Amino acid sequence: MLNLLRKFLAPPVFPGDENKTRTAYYINIIVLVSVPALLVLALVRVPLGTGGFDTSNVILLIIVGILMLAWGVMRAGAVQLGAYISIGLSWIACTFLALTGSGVRGTGFISYFIVMLMAGLMINARAAAGVAFISILSGIGLAYAETAGIIQQISDPAFQVAAEAAVVFLICALLINLNNNSLQSALQTVMANARNLEEVNRDLSGLRDELEARIQERTLTLERRASQLQTVSSLARTIASVKDLNVLLPNTARLVSEQFGFYHTGIFLIDDTQTNAVLKAASSEGGNRMLARSHQLALNSESIVGYVTSRGEPRIALDVGTDAVYFNNPDLPETRSEIALPLRVSGKVIGALDVQSTKTNAFSEEDVEVLSTLADQVAIAIENARLFGEAQAALAESRVTFERYVEQEWSNFAQQVRHTGYVFDGKQVTALDVSSKRDQARVVAQTGGLVLDKGKASATVSVPIKLRGQTIGVLDVRSKRGAREWSREEIMLLEAAAERAALALENARLLESAQRRAARERTIGEISARIGSASDFNSILRATVEEMGRRIGGAEVVFELDSGNGKDSGEY
Repeated sequence: MLNLLRKFLAPPVFPGDENKTRTAYYINIIVLVSVPALLVLALVRVPLGTGGFDTSNVILLIIVGILMLAWGVMRAGAVQLGAYISIGLSWIACTFLALTGSGVRGTGFISYFIVMLMAGLMINARAAAGVAFISILSGIGLAYAETAGIIQQISDPAFQVAAEAAVVFLICALLINLNNNSLQSALQTVMANARNLEEVNRDLSGLRDELEARIQERTLTLERRASQLQTVSSLARTIASVKDLNVLLPNTARLVSEQFGFYHTGIFLIDDTQTNAVLKAASSEGGNRMLARSHQLALNSESIVGYVTSRGEPRIALDVGTDAVYFNNPDLPETRSEIALPLRVSGKVIGALDVQSTKTNAFSEEDVEVLSTLADQVAIAIENARLFGEAQAALAESRVTFERYVEQEWSNFAQQVRHTGYVFDGKQVTALDVSSKRDQARVVAQTGGLVLDKGKASATVSVPIKLRGQTIGVLDVRSKRGAREWSREEIMLLEAAAERAALALENARLLESAQRRAARERTIGEISARIGSASDFNSILRATVEEMGRRIGGAEVVFELDSGNGKDSGEY
């Protein structure tokens, strides 16, 4: 029963509307305190000299009714309406108390203070100011009415006035206490909000510091990666310019260690049998010792390089757990982290780039991406160098073969021409006697270089006539005035003439060779036509030996068939 009564008298709560809940609480407290106090006052006034149903008591009961009405409206949910009803009707009731009682000197006029406090507590300060303003006007009106004799001042008994004042003071004290509690609650709310704001600011400051740290870390990471990519680009340009594989590999290993600050960099290439990865270049002293003993690793999972070359996947090893077994190489005792990346060309693994550091946890996934890019560039450079070497070897072989061909062709051609050289003595051109070749010309023919004493006077200068690297002749010039210094312009003129002569001679040789082939083909055609015109066996034999005899002068031609039992022959 007590719980039901407590629940009935408890103020309603409106979730989500704190002001409405607070106003309902104030109305509930004011009603629950004021109603019993006013009822007690009405009962007390009877023995103090007032009738039971005089005007003041009736007004007090009306105020009680007004408060109960406001309480009911408030509990129905119309809290603001209940506040206006209680304030407005209470002010009117106080005015009637003043009119029927002691005027401006009685408790009815003093009760305006209660209404003013209620307005400030339940509505706002502006409502309290409004109540104060109309109360002042009411006081002026009451004073005027008393002075003009419109209303008659009634002197209440002293104890009645004291009782009424006690009730007024009690309600005022209640309202002042509620106002104080409201202010304290607002102050506590403000302080709590300030603490929350301070805490939020601390959290925001912490988040800001954390965000700044993350941004700085990310910036450093991006700068580090940009620097790494720039280094990769620089390395790629450097190694791309090297075409010799024997120079490329050690330079690449050295540059990778220097640019990235690694303890050791090794380059492995898979051998022809596709069973081992052979160390071809290293940047550290231990790696050089491994190179000296032809260090190689099997293509299996027992080593990091073997794992990478066999599976074609990057692998990072740290100096912890099961990976620690990889760091027992006496040639590289300071290794604490290692990463190996496959070298791929057209999807095929040709080797591995092995990088080792003295730091624990030195490599991250981002390092894998950057170093994978570097490994791809190294693989392309290796393949280009290999292809360039093969092309150079093929070119050298082709050049040697062609030089031999040119030498053979010109040797045969020189034997067929009537004169192999001519000399101009300033007046006429005569054929060169083979026995009159000068020593300088012989030297030029043997060395293929210009014969001239630089810085010294010389009577002769010999310039080689070269055709595709082969010396096919000599342009020999002798001064009639004895030793002299040959100018650079004269040497350049002789060299240019020798170059043009070589091309012209080659064209003439090719033309003559073509003509000889054409004459040979024409002769073969004529012989074929003559032989083909014969119809019987003996005619064919006679035509064959006759044509061959005519074409080859000073020779006896015999055409003989092996018949098995004897011989049939044609002879011319």
